[in-house]
Amino acid sequence: MRLVSLAPSATATLVAMGAADELVGVTHHCDLSDAAAAPDRVGGWLNTEFDAVAALDPDLVLTSDPLQRDTRDELRERGLAVHHAEPETLDDAVDGFAALGRAVGHAAAGERLATDARERLRRVREAVADEPRPTVYCEEWADPPMAAGNWVPEAVDAAGGAYPFADPGERSGEVTREAVAAADPDYVILHPCGKGDRADPEAFRARDWGLDAEIHVVDDSLLNQPSPNLLAGIERLAGILHGYDEPAD
Repeated sequence: MRLVSLAPSATATLVAMGAADELVGVTHHCDLSDAAAAPDRVGGWLNTEFDAVAALDPDLVLTSDPLQRDTRDELRERGLAVHHAEPETLDDAVDGFAALGRAVGHAAAGERLATDARERLRRVREAVADEPRPTVYCEEWADPPMAAGNWVPEAVDAAGGAYPFADPGERSGEVTREAVAAADPDYVILHPCGKGDRADPEAFRARDWGLDAEIHVVDDSLLNQPSPNLLAGIERLAGILHGYDEPAD
């Protein structure tokens, strides 16, 4: 198939299932460093170059998240086929691997990714089951400060932490210094969207929120992206909280 991915999560999932060579177009935000593919870049996540997408004559365009609904609708109005996903929870994200595999003609590879993800989750949960559960604050955006939602509360839970800042499936939302301080987190995880691993712990400390917490930076693709990278993010969290080390296959 000729595929255009306008969602970094879909791109990462295609790479993981070995289908990156079918990509003819991706956004500037998509990471293909682990793939041999070199598709055209067709704009950003929220500023798609629609004419460039159409010129690539794709069999299917991939979008994700409610923020891309307008993009999805515009593509369909132009007569293009779109596979659109809106995962909200951890289960949604994992189920989405199989759904994407079916959509692009790689059903078996998608099912394998989902099965592997569930096994990795089982191993992490089992490893941290008897550990104390420290309170964790995950910050998805700094200005204004926003506590991560969607699947992140479940990711923290799976990694052996407590997350009082959002319920599973709830969208990320703005938080106040007072609310974070009242929760008294043991750990602060910085993973601002689009920053990779370039968040600055010193900038967070400079807010003087009065927290006695360890501050860690995690690449945003490991927590913000409903792709197989999310499993690596959960393992990373478990390593921070409990010294979890992913077992060798």
